[in-house]
Amino acid sequence: MKIFVATIIFLITSLSIHAQVDRTNFRAGLNAGIITGDVSDFYSFSLGVDLLYVWGLSKEIDLGLATGFNNAFGEDETISDGGITISTEFANLQYIPAAAALRVYPSYGFKLGGDIGYAIGVSDGFEGGLYYKPMIGVDINRTTELNVSYAAISNEGTFATVVVGVLFLF
Repeated sequence: MKIFVATIIFLITSLSIHAQVDRTNFRAGLNAGIITGDVSDFYSFSLGVDLLYVWGLSKEIDLGLATGFNNAFGEDETISDGGITISTEFANLQYIPAAAALRVYPSYGFKLGGDIGYAIGVSDGFEGGLYYKPMIGVDINRTTELNVSYAAISNEGTFATVVVGVLFLF
């Protein structure tokens, strides 16, 4: 009987510990960013949607898949020289990231991590390229995360944004 009771207590304790560690979940949210890098003169800001599914590997580490959609808004540029004025409008730049995601939790509610993969160009003339996104995040509550990141796409130059995002956990 003592072994039976000890086994039940062990199972209940194990399940409650597992429930506190397991952060396997789906996350979706919005982001906004300022364009930096090689094309900052041609684009003003970006808006996007983030989708992320992570598996809690341990108390400190999550591994997952990240995707979404991002749109950088093109600028109107006017150049004047010697009485000649040239005006051009840059089309919006759009891409879908397809990346692996890693999150490390050095303390409760605070995370460091990043995504790495490929950005699939959706807009005309943008092929995409290597996509990487280091980030820092903090949990606002049990279902909401606020993060800051640097998202970059490298392919014969760098398209980069400094991004602030909010994610909701499901």
